[in-house]
Amino acid sequence: MQAGERVLPRGFYARSTLVVARDMLGKRLVHLGDDGLERAGTIVETEAYVGPHDAASHARSGPRGRAALMYGKAGVAYVYLIYGVHNCFNATTEPDGYPGAVLVRAVEPCDPAERGAGPALVCRALSIDRGCSGLDLTTSNLRLENAPPIPDALVRVGPRIGVDYAGAWADHPWRFWVADSPHLSRRRLTGTTLDPAMLG
Repeated sequence: MQAGERVLPRGFYARSTLVVARDMLGKRLVHLGDDGLERAGTIVETEAYVGPHDAASHARSGPRGRAALMYGKAGVAYVYLIYGVHNCFNATTEPDGYPGAVLVRAVEPCDPAERGAGPALVCRALSIDRGCSGLDLTTSNLRLENAPPIPDALVRVGPRIGVDYAGAWADHPWRFWVADSPHLSRRRLTGTTLDPAMLG
């Protein structure tokens, strides 16, 4: 199978953000950098940010500033800075006009010398920065490639990290990870086995 045939299509992203966040587990995040080097990692942890009412989402302030990408088409890279220094990579989701995004919290890098245990390390390992924000994940040098799905029995869910300011929204189990992966953003993540019914 050629690389282009492995690239996930727009329809993969234009679905419920929760479904996309779960289904991104096990997929390959690939970036062909300006230096001509291809860097890749297998996604092992994600977080879903769903709709304008999610108090933890940038979309809560409407379609302006950096969050405007979340209100556009699905399958676009949304990269922003936290603490003024760390890049975070997201893929936009949902049908056009409804804001959603999935944050990639951790990957298993193909290069064993790299670390991908945390959003900032994901971007560092794959050379992703704000210059990548707005790239089409279906046609650009930054893409997600298909791979065998992770069985539900190996998927864990729990609250998102670092969103205590979001009130009750902070308690939603919208973080997804591959059980027992050594590449998670935190070594001890407590959660429950995925119940597919929660995905709607």
